Amino acid sequence: MARTPVTGTRDTILTAAAGLFYRYGVRAVGMAQVVEAAGCGKNLLYRHFPSKAQLCAAYLRLARREREQATAEALRWAHGPAEQLIALVTEIAESTRRPGYRGCAFRNYLTEFPGATDEPAQVARAYLADSRALVDRLVAELGGDQLLADRIWLIVDGLHSGPPEQAQVAVDWVTELVRARHT
Repeated sequence: MARTPVTGTRDTILTAAAGLFYRYGVRAVGMAQVVEAAGCGKNLLYRHFPSKAQLCAAYLRLARREREQATAEALRWAHGPAEQLIALVTEIAESTRRPGYRGCAFRNYLTEFPGATDEPAQVARAYLADSRALVDRLVAELGGDQLLADRIWLIVDGLHSGPPEQAQVAVDWVTELVRARHT
């Protein structure tokens, strides 16, 4: 007799894998570790995620949804492109100060697999391209040029790899850049 699927099993597996992938890196985590952390059987894992690449792509899509929700919430209260740019960088800076922060999930994946063209790499690159497009759009609405957008994007990149105690420096620098442009 076939078992009835337990509601939420896919999410349980994905949550367990996401925690492991983020903490240790995708390359370092084997499917056996995911099975153990999720408390499921290997067959159940592979029924939901036929390959590690599919599980990793799902993890990055989950990370994208979480980042997009945080970004939307930060931008919701900011009025105008200058304030939105500051709010965006402030939200990123705050995320880098959270306990357990280990860098940007998308940048981490692309660092582990620099030449990858698989589904997870496509998810990671698409998120980064869309994030950069948001910065470019806000800078354009501000009346800024490509150089300003490049500088802000470089600051965002630095936030993800720099020490969390310097996060406020990034916020202050972006504030200075956009306010100088806005006035």
